Amino acid sequence: MTESTAAASRRVAVAAPHPAALDAAAEAVAAGGDAIDAALAAAAALTVVYPHQCSIGGDLVALVRRPGHAVTAVVSAGAAPSGIDVAALAQQERMPRQGAQTVTVPGVVAGWRAIDALGGRLGLRPALRRAAGLAADGAPVSAGLARAIAVREHEIRADAGMTDVFGDGAGGLLGVGDRLVQSALAATLTELAADPGAMYRGRIAASMTARLRELGGVHTEADFAAHEAELAEPEQADVGGVRWWVAPPPTQGVVLLGILPEALADDADSADRTAELVDAVHRAALVRQAELGDPRGGPIDVAAMTDPRDTGRTGALPRAGRALGDTVAVTAADTDGTVVTLIQSVYQLFGSGILDPGTGVVLHNRGSAFSTDPAHPGHVGPGLRPPHTLLPVIAETDGLVVGLGCQGGSAQPWILAQVARDLVDGDSDPVAVLGRPRFVVGARDLGHEEMTLVAEPGTDDATAAATALGLPVARTDGPVDEAGHVQTVRLHADGHLDAASDPRADGRAVVLHAN
Repeated sequence: MTESTAAASRRVAVAAPHPAALDAAAEAVAAGGDAIDAALAAAAALTVVYPHQCSIGGDLVALVRRPGHAVTAVVSAGAAPSGIDVAALAQQERMPRQGAQTVTVPGVVAGWRAIDALGGRLGLRPALRRAAGLAADGAPVSAGLARAIAVREHEIRADAGMTDVFGDGAGGLLGVGDRLVQSALAATLTELAADPGAMYRGRIAASMTARLRELGGVHTEADFAAHEAELAEPEQADVGGVRWWVAPPPTQGVVLLGILPEALADDADSADRTAELVDAVHRAALVRQAELGDPRGGPIDVAAMTDPRDTGRTGALPRAGRALGDTVAVTAADTDGTVVTLIQSVYQLFGSGILDPGTGVVLHNRGSAFSTDPAHPGHVGPGLRPPHTLLPVIAETDGLVVGLGCQGGSAQPWILAQVARDLVDGDSDPVAVLGRPRFVVGARDLGHEEMTLVAEPGTDDATAAATALGLPVARTDGPVDEAGHVQTVRLHADGHLDAASDPRADGRAVVLHAN
């Protein structure tokens, strides 16, 4: 979607993976909101219509660029409860994939508050009220949500809260076009519209912690009350004549910085550049697995992740389970110079598999990414945050600012690296760029027992490079969710805006005229 500069009014571009998110953003902009308000309205709507990928029971990481200010990272990743039994978990090979032990304190709402404080014009109340109405009235089940319900049927039927919301009332589960009504979530969002801080104290926190303790967790209301979003300085690098910003650890932005030199190389033809990128991705995946963790728990070797070359690693496989459909990205740009890229997540499909009936909230399983090895940088511990996959990106040249983010779990760096080169070319068509075939590399996070390259049709150079490296190759029949749902907006120096939403998702991109 593009927009000319002919109109004198301020404009806002938004990309998101579901039409309801764009409708919410349009309403915010019509009410006088800016890019921050548009992104937050879209994000709130997505927690209602895309509960398999995001929820107010999940986490959030974002980057915000404002004119006259440095880029700011908002890291609202929740911590493990203070009473977590580290010694017992150390006896296990890996963290459980789902269940109460995988739930860390949800960071989304605190993250929204922090983003709003950076320059939102409307406050959170309109966005949350609109989301509450969407939950109460119901929304049609999208194709993406229907696929997720089918994939996670067993987990949905195993949890009473999940079955009540995603069941059809006649023993089956909701399908495409069925109406998803979430009455308890509507009540919770209405409370949060009056006071977003109520997520972390009072009835809402008490209900979630009580449900988690019923299911074997050790969460307390004090754990929830202790959570605050972190405003952090992003990691930054100049690569290929472009300035890049990513969020710092415990999230994996530095891993993208480590492979950008290969992704942006000008001194190689397309096949050679792809071969170099596949090799770099393989090495970076091993380094990330060994080095990523929470700086609160001890030193993190950022340098190793930003330069994964010559490591000689043959490291262990990632320990997380399959991560299909874990995340949503929202990007927004304003002709006033503001650019937002916001990512929120329940980690894996439907997160922990727990929906608290008292609040209607799907709780994430981000804690499943912890290592049970006390010596690992990503080790589990009271008050620590697990290694994170969420990877918002802002890139800037003298003539262009790009906001970029995607769904894709651990594969997010590889996904973004494949589109970055062309998206920072202001003459490219972002819709065409996102529609091109991609590859990803992973192991258990992609459903494989060993590091494997998963290739969409049309990625022959990547499959040849993987074969040369001895990496197994799994070919798909067409575009797949595992290759990511990328969302991008671009602000050109002349005020021109364009944007694109990945065709693998249910969304679209719009350019809105502001009042």
